[in-house]
Amino acid sequence: MNMNNGYEREERFCEEKIAALKEHYAAILSLLGEDPGREGLLKTPERVAKAMTFLTKGYAEDPAEIIRSAIFREEYKQMVLVKDIELYSMCEHHMLPFYGKVHVAYIPDGYITGLSKIARVVECFARRLQVQERLTVQIRDCIQQSLNPMGVAVVIEASHMCMRMRGVEKQESATTTSAFTGIFLKDHRTREEFMTLISNSYR
Repeated sequence: MNMNNGYEREERFCEEKIAALKEHYAAILSLLGEDPGREGLLKTPERVAKAMTFLTKGYAEDPAEIIRSAIFREEYKQMVLVKDIELYSMCEHHMLPFYGKVHVAYIPDGYITGLSKIARVVECFARRLQVQERLTVQIRDCIQQSLNPMGVAVVIEASHMCMRMRGVEKQESATTTSAFTGIFLKDHRTREEFMTLISNSYR
């Protein structure tokens, strides 16, 4: 637990893991031409080790168990939509961030889950090294397999720092991906309703 000027924060990490990562990040700083022993960088390897452990904490979580922890019997058979879920993830190709919004909908078939669990599933998959395409499908499949609803719809719109900071350096680029199951695939009216409901979320 750290205390500084009345601010209290508790963080828990595996000490062995942080120590190993710290050594690697110190070596990386040296390879980049920096001096990991200078004042401004003394704690940087440890800070980065802890940051990366947090940003990839989804590997230690079970998204299906998140859904299963809050399943309720309910005869509601209309669309359940959770939109504008904040997304922060790391591109597996360059280990640079991508960020944006996730919109998730499902049509129950006898069972619903807590609304916060949908956002937690997004967070669980996002806190791994990812590509946006796979992330979209993983969220869809987890909800479909855990709840067995009549259909699931997922749309992600994100900006990728690997396109903004390096390479083509296109500052205003955004990437949209979608994945559907069940009634969202078979019934265009249901899919159009979903797209209409989330359309005002797009920038």
